[in-house]
This record gives sequence, structure tokens and C-alpha cells, in this order.
Amino acid sequence: MSNPYFSHSPVFNGSAATASAPQRTPNGYPTMPGYQPGQADTQATQAYGQAPAYGYQTGGQYGQAPAYGDVSPQQVSDLEAQYGAPSATNVDRGRMTYDDVIVRTFGIFAVILAAGAVSWMLAVNEATMGLGMLALIVGAIGALALGLVNSFKREPSPALILTYAVFEGTMLGAFSGVMEMIYPGIVMQAVLASATTFGVVLLAYKFAGFRLSSRAQRILLTAMGGYLVFSVVNLVLSLTGVVSDPWGLRGVTIMGLPLGLIIGLVAVVMAAFSLTMDFEFVQRGVEQGLPTRYAWAGAFGLVVTLVWLYVEFVRILAILRDN
Repeated sequence: MSNPYFSHSPVFNGSAATASAPQRTPNGYPTMPGYQPGQADTQATQAYGQAPAYGYQTGGQYGQAPAYGDVSPQQVSDLEAQYGAPSATNVDRGRMTYDDVIVRTFGIFAVILAAGAVSWMLAVNEATMGLGMLALIVGAIGALALGLVNSFKREPSPALILTYAVFEGTMLGAFSGVMEMIYPGIVMQAVLASATTFGVVLLAYKFAGFRLSSRAQRILLTAMGGYLVFSVVNLVLSLTGVVSDPWGLRGVTIMGLPLGLIIGLVAVVMAAFSLTMDFEFVQRGVEQGLPTRYAWAGAFGLVVTLVWLYVEFVRILAILRDN
């Protein structure tokens, strides 16, 4: 699908059954010992069809509780209270909620911002600019490696996801710092553009019911694969000096328009569509009642797409300023 983590995770793409849960009452609470749904307790029936009375039995015997097999009167009382209580929510059952995903998403971004602030200062300071460039390269390699590791793990690892956030923040901080020095104000513009796109897509998904069909998802996946190949080729050509333009093949003009601008706009559209699919995967995880730990997976998937969106906006704005 759109995001590698969601598309390879059976718990999000629906290819695996939801994790088994302990036996529960119809309201979602754990069953008590001896509980057998749908079966009457024949031992509780007294002679002449009379219902059992708590604290009293026929024959003048007081203080004796009716026999319910291995279940004590206190357990029966607890079971009746559970049946009368409101249905258990995902929080009560230790299952993933939207709030869990939101909190973890903000947590990952907090780590990215903290690491980014350090590498930003290194990149913009003339005395430490070399360290800033090293931080950019190390951060990019580390983020790519851990991004792939997290994408193909069947079980989310909070430690690996947060470590990815450190590398991602290191790369983004240095990259953003350099771009801000060359194009003042570009970072804030890219952040606002990314936040606006996220909000529009979320509103369209929530209130307008915007979804991608299966055919559209396959087309998007193919387009993303082609974009990845182009990005790798462009990077190799730039590093080897085959293309002298700072933007590589993106600097080539077609009918007066830079190729990078055209490709960048297409990439933004793909990232926006990917957000729609990310929302759908998170919703599916909540509705299936996945364990709370999978909220880390949902947060990681959203962060990956948002970072991609931000980088594309920075590149588009930079190309526009150059022309």
C-alpha cells in the first residue's frame, strides 16, 4: 500500500486475524471462574420450581447460600455487576485507540525536533558547519536503515522507532538549517504547507468520506516505485558530477518549467494520497481492537509520510526561488 510499514504489517492490511483475547462477557469484561455462557445452572433450581433466595432456603435454614457449582455467591454478584456495567471500551481492554496514535505521533515529532535543533545549530554555525554536514549524512543513512527495519518488523519496537526519530531529526535539522540560510523563511513556509495539506486531507477523509479505490492504490504504489527509482538515479548523477546542476535532473527545464517543480508537485499529490491510506490503516487497526503497542506502528507510519511531504515542499519552494 502507500506506507511501507502499513502495507507489510498483516495487522494493519487485514491479512492476519486480530490477536486473540481472553474470554469475556458480552459487555467485554473478563469472565469469572466457572462461567459458561448460554447454560443454565441446574443446581441452582430448588424444589417446586422456586428460585433460589440469597440468605434463605426453604426448610427454615437461614444464612445458607444456594449452590452454584464452583462459583461462590460473591463471584455471582461480581458477574451480575459486570453484566449491568457499561460496555468496555478499547482503553478498558488494553486496545489501540486514536488518542494512543496521536500521543505517540507527537512524541516522535518531539524527538525529531530535539535532535533537529542540535544539528541545525551545527549546520548554520560557520565553525561547526563541517560537523553539520556530517550530521546530515549520518542522519540520512541512519534514518533510511532504521526506516526499512521498522517497516518490515512484524511487531513494532518503540526503542527502534524512537532511534529512527533521532536519526531523522538529525538529518532534517541540518538540511533545514542549510536551506534556511540560502532561502530565508523557507522552513516556516514548508511547515505551514505540510500542516495545511495534512489538515485538508484529514477533513476530506473524516467528513467527505474520501477514499482510494483498490485500483487507485495500485496505481499510487507503482508511481511511488517509479519516483523512488528517479530519486536514486538523480542522487547518483549528482554525486558523480554527471549532472552539474545543484538539483540534478530536477534542474532540467521542460517548456520553461523546471523538471523538479513538475515532479515535486506530483510527489506532493502522492504523499497526500498516502496520508489518506495511512488514516484508513489506522482506523482499521482501531476497529479491529489491536493491542495498544500497535499505536507506535500507526504513529511511525504517519511520521514517515509527513516527513516526505515536508521535504518535497522545501524542494519545491527552493526551486521556485531559483527561477
